[in-house]
Amino acid sequence: MNVPSAVHGILLLDKPLGLSSSTAVQRVRRAFGRIKAGHTGSLDPLATGMLPVCLGEATKVAGYLLDGDKEYLFTARFGARRTTGDMEGEVVEEAAVPGDLAGALRDVLTAFTGPISQVPPMYSALKRDGQPLYKLARQGIEVERPARQVVIRSLDLLTASGVEATLRVRCSKGTYVRTLAEDLARAAGTCAHLTALRRESVAPFSGAGMVTLEAVEADPGGCGLLAPDAALVHLPEIRLDELPARRLQQGQAVVAGADPGPPAGLVRVYAGSRFLGIGEFVAGDGAARLLKPVRLFNDLGIKST
Repeated sequence: MNVPSAVHGILLLDKPLGLSSSTAVQRVRRAFGRIKAGHTGSLDPLATGMLPVCLGEATKVAGYLLDGDKEYLFTARFGARRTTGDMEGEVVEEAAVPGDLAGALRDVLTAFTGPISQVPPMYSALKRDGQPLYKLARQGIEVERPARQVVIRSLDLLTASGVEATLRVRCSKGTYVRTLAEDLARAAGTCAHLTALRRESVAPFSGAGMVTLEAVEADPGGCGLLAPDAALVHLPEIRLDELPARRLQQGQAVVAGADPGPPAGLVRVYAGSRFLGIGEFVAGDGAARLLKPVRLFNDLGIKST
């Protein structure tokens, strides 16, 4: 098996059905020689699809991926609601399914596009007094959960047949697709639970570069890793000469001049083709602007995307 000696990049893992996100990451770590690794945004064991795994120095950009939009493909079965919102739970409600399920769903889709309010499910990783809600739910304890605002960018009905329908949603962080399915069903005059959930993309990544866990474990060196700065394409970039680059890496703020350049705020910083990390522009004396280090990488020859 080809195990690379130094790994610093982002793996777009296609998480398989039945594994928790943490278990999947541990298997990736073992495949790469137990290097430092972390994922960005958990997937339930019954969900599949994109789980970005940051390896080595790329773990420093993991926090910047949490705010990205996600896209999911999900299938809901109408006529029964379950405790967990998916196939694992017990049925707690039953209702008739509209004869024209597709028409009933199309009638309510627009009401679920844009900013909406969601009450997080009890079977979630949110915590109350340090205890994950799902652990309380397994004890039969239900606590009040305040509604949260999320944004549904798009919501499309793909197929509907019998008592099942498949939809695609692009949404902001913090959206619970199980709750979305239940709320859609309620608006259509019935109830529902998920039978399948797949995350197709996590901004800024498309699903084209996903790698299966089997492929990672068979040949980790053959997996195409993305450079760490691929997670930061939403930030403006600035390139420094060697002297200010060295000063920045030593923790010093450097004068970046008075030219318009990127606005105040976070930027990607490079020295030639080397990605140095994340800096922030702040006001200096007079017309000068200072670039201060925020999150820098060890100098390991990390190239830009």
